[in-house]
Amino acid sequence: MKRFNTLLIIAAAGMMMSCGQQNQNTQQMVEENPKVTVTTVNAEYVSQLSVYPTTVEADVVNNIAPQSSARISKIYVEIGDKVNAGQTLAIMDKVNLEKAHLQLINDSIEFGRIAQLYEIGATSTSDYEAMTLKYDVSKRTYLNLLENTILKSPISGIVTARNYDEGDMYAMTQPLFVIQKIDPVKMLINISESQYSQIKKGMEVDITTEAYGDQVFKGVVDLIHPTINAMTHTFAVEVRFANNDMILRPGMFARVTVNYGDNFRVVVPDRAVMKQVGSGEQYVYVLNDDGTVTYSVVELGRRMGNRYEVISGLDDNATVVMTGQTKLKNGIAVDVVKK
Repeated sequence: MKRFNTLLIIAAAGMMMSCGQQNQNTQQMVEENPKVTVTTVNAEYVSQLSVYPTTVEADVVNNIAPQSSARISKIYVEIGDKVNAGQTLAIMDKVNLEKAHLQLINDSIEFGRIAQLYEIGATSTSDYEAMTLKYDVSKRTYLNLLENTILKSPISGIVTARNYDEGDMYAMTQPLFVIQKIDPVKMLINISESQYSQIKKGMEVDITTEAYGDQVFKGVVDLIHPTINAMTHTFAVEVRFANNDMILRPGMFARVTVNYGDNFRVVVPDRAVMKQVGSGEQYVYVLNDDGTVTYSVVELGRRMGNRYEVISGLDDNATVVMTGQTKLKNGIAVDVVKK
């Protein structure tokens, strides 16, 4: 019996020692500070860039068509052809033009005869004026038919559409040709009214396209629309690119990057920035002199590779936590380890 009691006492003592050791280990685990790596952030000049999606447009688009229905006698150009201003594109049926030409010849002869008689007083002023008017109408009719029978390009450009074939009857439903001038090309972008005073005519901009990857083209601000859209609070700006080699084509998707100048801002590595689940709030942990960390909400600007511009929420020369943020909370002490 005494031996049993002795064993009982020994077992109890062992359990107490075990519990004490567990409590001590637990206390050591609780008191151990989270381990983090840190870096010092600094302010630098950051270009204030804004990127605007847009579409490349031709500088001028001309729809070429006769004034009235007529049969197409001859077509001289195809889609993709380069044409010069004044170049003949097609010839329509000439029957009406030839009639008008004969009428012009007759009226010219008659006008000459009446003019001679009028000079010697052999005809009345009213007859002379009537013939003058008739001759003028004949000239205008002929020139109008000439323009609408022998179709010429008013601009130098590229044929981007041909909607009829030789022998077709032009039906006035769509143009016979579309000619586009693509040197230069233009792009229309919509900019927030808050930046109205920062946009100036002649500003240089960067243009990139899906077709040419990272290749950058230099354009300029050519036209600033004078009014603000009351619904969107934006204004339209026309950007022009010389396109001397015609590398950009109408319809291409493009991005126009405008540089609004440089701001002196703190720049932080992206690894230091965390996002609050649910709210979307972005924050960093700042290391204090006493070894604790402070939760600091930040407003971010541009992303530059693996760094962010910080608009507000972080001071120059601050030390921020780079790794180990998931174990942190505001005011907790941490142990800094080398990277």
